[in-house]
Amino acid sequence: MEKLNAKLVQSRQKLTELPFRKIAPNIVTMLALCAGVTSIRYSVQADWVKAVVCIFLAAFFDGLDGRVARMLKGSTKFGAELDSLSDFVSFGVAPAILMYQWTLHDFPRLGWFFCLLFSCGMAMRLARFNTMLEEEPQPEYWHHFFVGVPAPAAAALGIMPVIMSFDNPEYSAFLHDNYFCAAVMCIVSLLMVSRIPTISTKKWRVPSYMFVPMMLLVVLFVSFIISTPWLTLGTMVCLYALSIPLGVFYFLKLKHEAEAKK
Repeated sequence: MEKLNAKLVQSRQKLTELPFRKIAPNIVTMLALCAGVTSIRYSVQADWVKAVVCIFLAAFFDGLDGRVARMLKGSTKFGAELDSLSDFVSFGVAPAILMYQWTLHDFPRLGWFFCLLFSCGMAMRLARFNTMLEEEPQPEYWHHFFVGVPAPAAAALGIMPVIMSFDNPEYSAFLHDNYFCAAVMCIVSLLMVSRIPTISTKKWRVPSYMFVPMMLLVVLFVSFIISTPWLTLGTMVCLYALSIPLGVFYFLKLKHEAEAKK
């Protein structure tokens, strides 16, 4: 009887108390959500710089919450669902509102359609990602890739015309062109829901002899971000776009090598 009472007390404590290690990742996720919603506010106010900064802040917190959860061993189903909802707002709704307010509102009848297409593509991508977690394990060579373009990268690609316009006013007319922006939104939407393999860095391991060069690269990156933030971010987004076809070739190579071993 005493053992039964002890178990009941423990179960009540579990229902009324949560360790901080399980709460910390959700706090970071909420910061990402707040950044995404704040981006929408600045888009409505036509404050483009702050709107873009908030989307990148959301991407930073989105990359941080998973690492915090793994480090503290605080992953939960609640956290996974919260993360998906945060991603949809920050990377599906906020970029669509930004692009609509920035230029696509001048595109008669079709401007809002491409914004809806982008948001729906993000929703379907996140839904597919959640269902894939319950499927059978993928082959080993898939561990270095995402299926389609991940949410934060898709958001950055979608708002690329805005980022490039900050340091390139001479190309403003081209970057503000409705057809160009609509094409960008459409292409990124298709990349999100496609099954194209895109490179993932989650499984990468840095050799010990590369530690110092990596630290130097980080310092160099930070200095560029401080001195020329928009050129640096725009270059990173363009390089990621170029990495997509390279990632496909690398995937096909790994797949061919894996099939040859069978």
